[in-house]
This record gives sequence, structure tokens and C-alpha cells, in this order.
Amino acid sequence: MQVSLFIARRIAFNKASSFSRFIITIAMAATAISVAVMILATALINGFQQTIQDKIFSFWGHLHINQYQPNASPLTDQTPFPADKKFTARLLATPGVTAVNTFATKSVLVKTKTDIEGMIYKGVDKNYNWSRISGFLQEGRLIRYNDTAYSPEVLVSATTARLLKLKLNDAIIVYFVRGDGLPPRARKLTICGIYKTGIEEYDKTYFLGDLQLIRKLNDWDRNEIGGYEVFLDDYRKMDKVSELVVDFMPEEQTVRTMKEIYPNIFDWLGLQNKNEIIILIIMAIVAIINMVTAILILILERTNMVGILKALGMSNGDLQNIFVYQSGYIVLVGVIIGNVLGLGLAFLQLQTGFFTLPEESYYMTVAPIAIQWWKVALINVGTVVICTVILFIPSILIQKIVPVKAIQFK
Repeated sequence: MQVSLFIARRIAFNKASSFSRFIITIAMAATAISVAVMILATALINGFQQTIQDKIFSFWGHLHINQYQPNASPLTDQTPFPADKKFTARLLATPGVTAVNTFATKSVLVKTKTDIEGMIYKGVDKNYNWSRISGFLQEGRLIRYNDTAYSPEVLVSATTARLLKLKLNDAIIVYFVRGDGLPPRARKLTICGIYKTGIEEYDKTYFLGDLQLIRKLNDWDRNEIGGYEVFLDDYRKMDKVSELVVDFMPEEQTVRTMKEIYPNIFDWLGLQNKNEIIILIIMAIVAIINMVTAILILILERTNMVGILKALGMSNGDLQNIFVYQSGYIVLVGVIIGNVLGLGLAFLQLQTGFFTLPEESYYMTVAPIAIQWWKVALINVGTVVICTVILFIPSILIQKIVPVKAIQFK
């Protein structure tokens, strides 16, 4: 085995210009590109999923608890119920729950001097956890509350501001729609801040204001709300926590996860996992085909050497090991270069954001990167192991080489 390793090293590190040296260089480059593409693909897809999910959860939380309404949609006005401090405390004590907010929504018409737009007013109270929304604030400030009356301030999205030609501190007339044929109620509100999540479904539809205004217009009690937003420490716990909440939730209420409320977005995100798997399989196949082709060429070029070594008494197993070791060297160097290239481009994107995206299609302006090191390690180990194991197959050709014919081979 030491002889096989010695010969493999002499061939691999031979700096003389030769066809085999050219093949080794091409094989290393192809392996490096395959590994780099796999690392970048996983980092981009993970970053894309995390960014979209963070935006969704920051605006709406992970779970919604409302009064049960058949065939309710995200745009349905909620049936009010009294907020329960004991129930809220129990929610916060549930494993995985980090925050609970109260809210209510109402259909409105927003009127400016030149335009009118149908939207949803999302009312939140002074105890609302603004830390998640504040990251999307582009201009102005958050809503200021008072204890005597509702706050006339609202946060609108940059998309709404552009469509309705609004700017910070502008006044808008908001008509709150009422059912049963009753005329809408109008209120004059002031824009105190402009936010942007990048998710068109939110930015074009919702704006934020004081929950107390909805209570006043709907003739609700001061303690009544439209529902609870529940935030979790991990979005993957949504189904599990939902099942736990059902056990102590009032019978007349229902809990829904964001996957149930916005299934189209999460179905779309789920497709990215399939894309990731497809890319990894394709790149792995490319690396394997490349290495198999390279080892076949190297064996054919070294047929004379194989014949001489066989004539000198070297076994087929030791001869196979020469090319397996050589292939392992090619794969290992290719993997190292691929890591440097893939991780280098990933960190460059993190620092500079040089690769941009159309926000209307991808909900973000810059391609996000989220490196999961266990995936990087799996790509490296998987590439080395799979390629090395596969390369035992073409090396079996050595057994069919006859020394007399091989020595005469040119």
C-alpha cells in the first residue's frame, strides 16, 4: 500500500507538462465548481427562506387565536371577545412561546386629495411588541399612545405612500366600513411613520393604528379584542404549539398557524427545498461523471506503466489503489478550492450585497445568505466519500490489462 501511495503522489505532484497533468487540473476545477455551486445554492435558499419567514412572522406572529368564524379569511373582520390575562399568562408559559400581542382588523377606505384605496386597518395597543416591526421602519417613528383617547397616528407602507402620493406627517381620511347597510364612519388620521416589509401582500393591504379606535367605532368594550398574535422562538414549532394551545383554549375560540392563513406563501417556500435537492443532485452527478472520465483517461494514459508494474509482480489491488489515491487527491484539492470559492462569494455577498433581486418578485432587494455549517460539512464529506467510492468502478479495468499487450501499448 505504501508503494501505491508513493507512485500516486509522484504522478499527482509531477510538475512536468503532460496530458495527465492537464486532465488532473480540469478534474480539480470541475470538482471545485460543483462544490462551490452546492455551497452557494444551500446558502442562498436557506437565506431566502429565513428572510421571507422572518418578514411574515414579524408582521403577524406565528399563531393567531380568534373567535371561531366559519370560512374566515385573513381579510375577515373578527368577532370580538374579552382579553383574558390568565389565558395570556398561560400562553406565555407554553414552551416555545416568546410573546403575545392583542390586535383587531377592520376594512377601510383610505381617501386622499386625488385617490381612494381599499385597505385593512390593523389595530394594536400600547403594549404591542414593536421590536419586530421597528426593523422595517424607513421613515418617521412608531405610534404614540395616550390613556384618555385613541391615538390618531398610523403607520403606512412605502407601497401605499407611493400609490396614494403620501409622505410623512400627511393627513388622510379613513372611512371605516360598517355592515348591515350602515354608512361608513370617517376619521382623520396622521401618518407618523412609513414602513416596508417588501412583501406585497402586506404592504398593499395593511396599515397599523391604535386598537382603541376600532373599539370605539365598533362599540366594543375597552377590554375587547379581535384576537391574539403568538410569537414563537422557532417557526418549526407552530404545529406542536398549536396542539398544546388547543388543550386549554376556550371552546368558542380557534387557533390557526401562518401556514394555514397564508398557505400559498409557505407552499412556495416549500418548493425551494425541492430546488435545493435538485441542484445538489445535479452538481453531485456532474462531479462524479467528471471524476470517472478523468480516472478512465488517466488509466489509459498509464497503460504502459500498469503493464510494467504487473510484470514486476504488483497485484491488481495495489494498482487500483494508485489511481484511487490519485483520484482522492484530485477530489480533496477540488473540495478545498470549492470551499474557498463558495464561502468566499457567500461572505462577499453578505458584506456588499452585490447580487440584487427584483423586489416585486422575490420580496427582497438583495440576495440573502444564510450559511448552515452542518450542510457545508455534509457537502464536503459527501463529495469526498461518494466520488472516492465511485472511482473504484473504473479502476476495475486494471484487472483486464494484460502485461504483454500493455507494455507494447502506445
